[in-house]
Amino acid sequence: MAFSRILSRHLATFTKLISSSPQFSNLTTTPLKNPVFSSLFAPIHPILLINANSVLFNSSIHGSSTNTPVIPKAKAEEENKPTQLTPQIIIDSEKICKKLLNIPKDSTIESTLENCGVEEMTPILVLEVLKKLSNAGVLALGFFKWAEKQKGFKHTNDCYNALIDSLGKVKQFSMIWSLVESMKSKGILTKYTFNLIIRRYARARRVEYAVSTFEKMEKYGMTIDSSDFNKFLDTLCKSRQVKDAHKVFDEMKKRRFTPDKKSYSILLEGWGQQQNFLKLDEVYREMKEEGFELDVVAYGIIMNAYCKARKVSLAVEKLQEMEAKGIEPSGHIYCILINGLGSDGRLGEALKMFEMSKANGVAQAPTYNAVVCSYCWSLRFDEAFRMVDEMRRCKVGLDSRTYDIIIHHLVKAGKHEEAYSVFLKMSNDQGCDPTTCTYGIIMRMFCSKGELDKAVKIWNEMKAKGVIPAMHMFATMISSFRQANKLEDACKYFDEMMDLGIRPPAIVYSKLKQALLDEGKKDTAQSLTLKFNALRFAPNPMKRQPKPKSAK
Repeated sequence: MAFSRILSRHLATFTKLISSSPQFSNLTTTPLKNPVFSSLFAPIHPILLINANSVLFNSSIHGSSTNTPVIPKAKAEEENKPTQLTPQIIIDSEKICKKLLNIPKDSTIESTLENCGVEEMTPILVLEVLKKLSNAGVLALGFFKWAEKQKGFKHTNDCYNALIDSLGKVKQFSMIWSLVESMKSKGILTKYTFNLIIRRYARARRVEYAVSTFEKMEKYGMTIDSSDFNKFLDTLCKSRQVKDAHKVFDEMKKRRFTPDKKSYSILLEGWGQQQNFLKLDEVYREMKEEGFELDVVAYGIIMNAYCKARKVSLAVEKLQEMEAKGIEPSGHIYCILINGLGSDGRLGEALKMFEMSKANGVAQAPTYNAVVCSYCWSLRFDEAFRMVDEMRRCKVGLDSRTYDIIIHHLVKAGKHEEAYSVFLKMSNDQGCDPTTCTYGIIMRMFCSKGELDKAVKIWNEMKAKGVIPAMHMFATMISSFRQANKLEDACKYFDEMMDLGIRPPAIVYSKLKQALLDEGKKDTAQSLTLKFNALRFAPNPMKRQPKPKSAK
């Protein structure tokens, strides 16, 4: 699909969607002057087009700072509680996603879904679709606006949050804060929404914006307590911003919050994931000085850090220390040790840990998966499948994750035919349909072998089931076709990726652009650049943008 046709179709669709939306009613409907379009589809640097701050917000970078009453989380969720997820809702959501993934040329989202075959739009159905569209911010926004217009339908805070999370993945923070204002006006804004935004800022390495968002909660009428502070720390650590999290910890400790055991455990886990044992020991010493002893959670964190660093014997010593203190190991503790011992080639010891977990009554699905993984590390796949049989007999939660482990290790061992055979059969077990992760493993396998026709077959099967490809899957397909000098196909996947609002890695873009230039396809390379920059240079909602020189 030509870039110009994609661009024109999206502009037409989103002009209608945004102009009819109450929360975007203060925006101009001229496409190139609208911050939504300037951030997503502008043909030139959008910062030169608009001051996003002055258009979207009145008195602050995140919207009005007035303390408008906010419905407490429990009450808000009770009033907007969706109905229970049913098999029919799953079928309907897949039906809608398939249509959205195959919008005909020169059609809009509204016309495509006009006769989608779904009797009634309910909050739980809309939420399920938005979850499936979590990697496609543009489609998610379009569907959200279409659903809003359906008779008798009203978005819940869960629906808003799903869209916000999706838009956060493509760093469309201006649009996110406008949605926050809409939620506030409807009385469905909760702390959970802010936690989502903080996580997206943290993962985008915009820690200062994450901090500002955390502090902004109070200006939206919310009271911040120690549990909120711990969630904030945990978000930063899980986004690999541990150094910044520790700085925030030290600063907040001086200003207003008294850390508890959980605060220290979060920092332990953060530094443990980084395998920085110097910092881990520093936090542990401070924790003890404050009168906090290690509990089962903290011990698990330290054991996991040792296992990740391939210091499994030290992790086992921690188990013995914990038991000597009378602390009973949890299922999670055994899971950590089984994984650590198995990956270290100590299968016999891993199996002994498994037997101990069963004797203590804490063996659960993750524990069984850890054993499956341990067998796979030792290339004993027959035993891994026998463990799968045991999971079926014991009715332990056999799921796609179990098969993903086996397929991953089969591919790693070069047993490609066996891996593909497992992939084809896994759906025979209830709840074990291939996931985005599964499809990604199989597509990478075929691409690495140069069997691009088979990779395309898997890709099409995945889309036919309504599964949205993730960013890394697009990157694999684009790079593989580029390396095979099939630039037209590579550009097709690049266009599809951008069409969904998924931002490609800079290296994937730059290598494809250079390949096009090397082949003398300057016009195609220029179109590629225009669309990539439209997503890459989204307006910064927390910083005033310069006005165009021509502005009066």
